[in-house]
Amino acid sequence: MTQIEAEPEAGTRSCSIHTEPVRPVLDRLHAEAGRQTLGLVGLGVALARDKLRGRAKSLPHEVDRLRNLYVPVSPKQGEFLYLLARSTGATRIVEFGTSFGISTLYLAAAVKDNGGGVVIGSEMEPSKVVTARSNLREAGLDALVDVREGDAQETLRDPGGAIDLAFLDGFKELYLPMLKVLAPHLRRGGVVVADNIFTFWRVLAPYVSFVQNPDNGFSSVTLFLGDGTEYSVRL
Repeated sequence: MTQIEAEPEAGTRSCSIHTEPVRPVLDRLHAEAGRQTLGLVGLGVALARDKLRGRAKSLPHEVDRLRNLYVPVSPKQGEFLYLLARSTGATRIVEFGTSFGISTLYLAAAVKDNGGGVVIGSEMEPSKVVTARSNLREAGLDALVDVREGDAQETLRDPGGAIDLAFLDGFKELYLPMLKVLAPHLRRGGVVVADNIFTFWRVLAPYVSFVQNPDNGFSSVTLFLGDGTEYSVRL
């Protein structure tokens, strides 16, 4: 009987989100975000008050209101983003809504472990840009990330090449406009992940309707992950 020999290990396999220097930074940031419960409750009350008063949202106002809040992905969502980027071999990732950089760390770690590339982030609040860059530098991932300050509708208009993966987690009313900005650059088979589908279901209904219509060039499904995650693939 022919004996099948074990396949030799192919070099060093790595998963940066579970090792230094990335893991300690992620643990610190998730802990800091977890201590902001009262701030998030206050945000929810403010949003409800605005709705009762019929006050329309504005991008500058929302940016200012979230200036000191994380509103991050959960550890499970972060790991999902990492695994998704690894499994697709993503080397050019675009992120709408960097905030303090938690999701950016997961994505940049995947790009590093994929052999290199770039994560192009976006953030309107200058203080968050400074902090995000500092967190990325502490994790040793800053060379892989380009956080662009300003309105993402302008700063992300030229991603510098074909996009493998896009993550939408910024101002909800801009999900659909941002998708239309990024779509011409999204490679066939490229993935778009959008957060908070359940929390902001009414606002995001046009976005979900758009990506779930194959006539618009996407195939899409809503995942019960976090506060609702829309997973879309460019056809």
